[in-house]
Formats: sequence, structure tokens, C-alpha cells
Amino acid sequence: MSEANKVSAAYGAEQIQVLEGLEPVRKRPGMYIGTTGPRGLHHLVYEVVDNSVDEALAGHCSEILVHLGEDGSATVSDNGRGIPTDVHSRTGKSALETVMTVLHAGGKFGSGGYKVSGGLHGVGISVVNALSEWVEVEVRRQGQVHHQRFERGVPIGSLVSEPDSSGRTGTTVSFKPDIEIFSGGIAFDYHTLSGRLRELAYLNGGVKIVFRDEREAARSPSGEAHEEIYLYEGGIKEYVAYMNTDKDPLHPDIIYVNSEKDGVQVEAALQWCVDAYSDSILGFANNIRTVDGGTHIEGLKTVLTRTLNTFARKRGKRKEAEGNLAGENIREGLTAVLSVKVPEPEFEGQTKTKLGNTEVRGIVDNLVGEALSEYLEFNPGVIDLILEKAIQAFNAAEAARRARELVRRKSVLESSTLPGKLADCSSRDPRESEIYIVEGDSAGGSAKQGRDRRFQAILPLRGKILNIEKTDDAKIYKNTEIQALITGLGLGIKGEDFNESALRYHRIVIMTDADVDGAHIRTLILTFFFRYQRMLLEGGYIYIACPPLYKVERGKNHTYCYNEQDLKKTLDAFPEKANYTIQRFKGLGEMMPKQLWETTMDPETRTMKRVEIEDAAEADRIFTILMGDKVAPRREFIETHSAELDFAQLDI
Repeated sequence: MSEANKVSAAYGAEQIQVLEGLEPVRKRPGMYIGTTGPRGLHHLVYEVVDNSVDEALAGHCSEILVHLGEDGSATVSDNGRGIPTDVHSRTGKSALETVMTVLHAGGKFGSGGYKVSGGLHGVGISVVNALSEWVEVEVRRQGQVHHQRFERGVPIGSLVSEPDSSGRTGTTVSFKPDIEIFSGGIAFDYHTLSGRLRELAYLNGGVKIVFRDEREAARSPSGEAHEEIYLYEGGIKEYVAYMNTDKDPLHPDIIYVNSEKDGVQVEAALQWCVDAYSDSILGFANNIRTVDGGTHIEGLKTVLTRTLNTFARKRGKRKEAEGNLAGENIREGLTAVLSVKVPEPEFEGQTKTKLGNTEVRGIVDNLVGEALSEYLEFNPGVIDLILEKAIQAFNAAEAARRARELVRRKSVLESSTLPGKLADCSSRDPRESEIYIVEGDSAGGSAKQGRDRRFQAILPLRGKILNIEKTDDAKIYKNTEIQALITGLGLGIKGEDFNESALRYHRIVIMTDADVDGAHIRTLILTFFFRYQRMLLEGGYIYIACPPLYKVERGKNHTYCYNEQDLKKTLDAFPEKANYTIQRFKGLGEMMPKQLWETTMDPETRTMKRVEIEDAAEADRIFTILMGDKVAPRREFIETHSAELDFAQLDI
């Protein structure tokens, strides 16, 4: 019998695998948390925190404590009602054990305990339990304190209860991620967590979130844990104020909307700034950041365009014969946060971060339109300032129209329309294609000769590109290097929705010299991507190449070192006063094509860093500080963070 027939004959009932309890989660963790890398690891904390936030949304919780332990564990405590502990009729177990061990069990389904809930798409605390080495839960409710421990999803003993005279209520969940699942490590990143916790505090005004890191105690001179408190009574109004800290507001008041219709709560905060040439709109649905937009964002954009054009006619800013101001003109300089709470949210897209509820579009349009119109009627000076900026943007866009249309007409499929300096790859499949953006013809020459022409393209840029942070559209589209980036990558027009199908490469690699000028050029390119087409960063398309700094030769052997630590480790391994030579690469152009390939471009040996945005508001603020017009905030930022830098390594 052939091997194929043996396999076929053996395929019967016994080959059908039945996974019980939380086994499916441990078997295929990626299906439940997306990845077992850092993003999935932090997802566990968010899931537990979101349960506490849901208690706050329901009006039963005012304080949440998130605590990182020295042993790698995380603890989330709240002063809510506490998870129910009575016996569940269907499972025969306590409600606590049920929600900890049964997938999709909780108070967020049907007409349960929550009108609106966030969470990360109903993953549930049971998934946290399944993917942790251990979990300990303490519940205080109805004059008793209850404890139960779980190990890799399995209850260790039954629920233990005893009288509690403290008068407190709430839930405390402690867990340690399982190293068997998160093979890349289980160390939580402080900045990643603090960004999300700060965001949640802004989105839920009045809820106090305390973030404590015990791991810092051992490294701190005082021996105390690092602690931050996030409490924003002004909610998303304070969020917008934070994002605009280092900008010049066009009007002092933040326009605020907070209303409800058909069970959908809509909260919006808007403020235009003088010194900004793009908009920054953050959308949330049930506390989930909707990076791909959705019906709520569509409703906001529609009502802004219609309302401001109506006021433009009413106040004589636009004549009847003149066309309407475009949406991107009106939104220029706008910072906005839109948060909707939807009883039955529908998420779309591969990453499930696009709101799909069609009814929300009209509700946002209606509620924001009413509140915005009322505010502007009573504040004519504000509407005049906004309209003047929008008209300036319209005029600048008209001045750049020919350049824009030239970009729009260029087909990404016809190589004749691509930049002449682009050395394209032979593959026409964007998913396997990558492009290296390099500085100068010298580095470009080495990269073109050293690359794999099948899937690697090279685009050399001459000098430093425009700082798009303080440049209007007219200058952007007239700039040769910017034109090369737009047409070479297939980016389309600024302000249009991101079109992945038009993107010519799914890996866009910034490869600059390892010196101060190279770092500046890299920052300018990142600023362009962030302001022109942010979805490139949020979608994970942008990478940073990591070329070596040194080549150490000893006899016939050589080693490449990518930083000072690598160099020290290599030299320490040599016998005392051994003969060796060190070559310091001042620029990519100094490297032979073969060297550049084997150290920086060969997929088998290279190291690349993917650029991601965990905290969009913080990224927006940092780009404004570093690349904006104001010198004082930039100086303060540099002075504040200078202690973190090793000036001995600066190549000046």
C-alpha cells in the first residue's frame, strides 16, 4: 500500500481531535490574541483592565490599579462590584470559575450585566487564564472575600470564601504570562502599557487609574516603585489639550459634544491649530482605538464638511458661484477625538479595528451637527477663524492642483511614469516586494549592485527632504524628492483614504548612514510618512535598516558589529594584545556591494526594525515637538531626555 493510501486509510474518527475547555487557546493562541509576540503579551493586561473599565462604564467602579511585580507578574485591581461567585445554573460551578475557564462566558453577552462594554472583541479573561503560568483571583463582595488559583487554565482547588469586614468590594486578578506560550519573553514594556492606560483614563473621564512598576524599585536610588496616576475629569477634552500642548490653537475653547441617541453615546472634542497642515483625528468605539476608521469617523467628516460650508455661505466667506470647500481643507489643522459607545459593536477589517455599524454614521452626523452648529452660532469669531484657515488651505490646494493631478494620473503599473532614479525590482507582487530608501547616489550605487533584483527596489534621495510638519501642500507636491516618494511607492494623494492595493511594496525600508545626518534624514522621512499617510506606520509597512558600525578583522576571519556593545564583546573575546584591525563605517557608500548585502539586505542575515505606533496621540505630540516651528519645547525635550543618551557614541 502506498504512503498516500496508508494516510487515507488511517483517517477516521480517532483522527478528529476534540479540544476541551481552554485547550484550543493554548493550541492556537494566535487565533485569540493575534500574536504571541509583544503585542499579544500586552493584550493580556488590556483584557483584564478592560473588564474593570466596563465596571466603570456601568457606574460601579471609580479606581483601577495596575501593578507590575518583580517576578514578571501583573496585577489589576478595581473597586467595582466584584465578579459574581454564586453557582452558575448551566455549568454547576461558581460564576467566577465559569468566566475563568469557559470561553465567551461573561456579563457582556445578551441582556447581561453590561449595557456597553469594551474589551478586545470578546476575547475574555478565560484566554488570559489559558495563556498564563498561573492566575490568582480575589473577589470582595457582599461581606465576603473569595480566592481561587489557576495554573495554565486549570483550577487548583475550589473557590475559598471567608468573611470580610473591610467593607470594600471589587476584583483583583494577578497573573504571570506563560513562557511556554510567549517564547520571545514575558517582560512587559512600561511605555506601551502607560500609553494605553493614559488613553483609557482620557476616554473615561473621572476614572482614576494608578500604574505602579515594582521592577523599578530595585534600580531606583530611593528603592521605591515607579508610580503614575492618570485621572482626567475633563475626559477627551483634556486629551485634545494634551495633543495640542506644543501647538498654537486657533481658538482657545475646545468644542465639545456629549450626547446620546438610540442607545449610542457620542462624545467628541475638536480644536483647530494655526501651525498644522494636516489633521489628527483619533477614533474610538467602546474604548477600542479604530485605527482603520469606520462609520463613526465617516459621520464626523461628513458633518464637519457640510456644517462649515453652510456657515461659509451664511457668513459671506464663499460666494454662490464658488465651489464648496473640500473636507481636507476644512480639517486642516484639526485635532479631534471621537469616542462612541455602541451596545452591539460590529468590527470589520483584518485587524478588527474598523467600526461597521451603519446606524452610527447618521447618529454621529446628527448629534455632532446639532452641537457644532449651536456652538458656532454663539461664537462667530471662532467660525471666522476656522473658515479663514480652511480657505487658505483651499487656495494652497488649488495652487498645487496641477502637481496633484500629475501624481494622480501616473499609473503605478507603467514603469515609464516612475521616478528615473528608482531601480525597480522584477516582481510585481507587492506582498513579496520591498524598497530601500537610501540617501545619496553613493549609497544608492552600492545598494543597487548588492541587492536581489527579484524583489528589492532602490530609491536614492538627494539631500534632506522637506520637513512636511511645517510645509503646505503646494510646496509638498512641487518638491522633486517628495514626488519621487509618492509616485515610487504608490501613495496617492494626501487626505485620501489609504489604498493598500495601490501600494507597490509591502516593506518600505529606510536605510541611512549611522551618523547624525543619517538620523536627521530618517526622522524627516518618518515625519513625511506620519503626516502624509499614517496608515503606512500603523499597518506595519515601514522598517528601519540596521547597517553595521564596525568591521573587525583578525587574520582571515572578520566580524561585523552593529553597536558599541557588539564591538566590546567581540574584542573581549580575543586573547590579550592579539592583532586585529577595526574599520568604522562612516556611511553606507563606504561599504562594498557584497558587504551591504550580507550585513544589511540579505533576508537570511539582516536585522530590521519595524516602526509601529502604540500611542498615536503621543507620537503626534513628539513629531510636533521635534519637527514643528517652536524652538522652546524642542529644547526642553532634548534637555529632559539628554540623560538617556550616551554622547560618546554620537558621530559628530
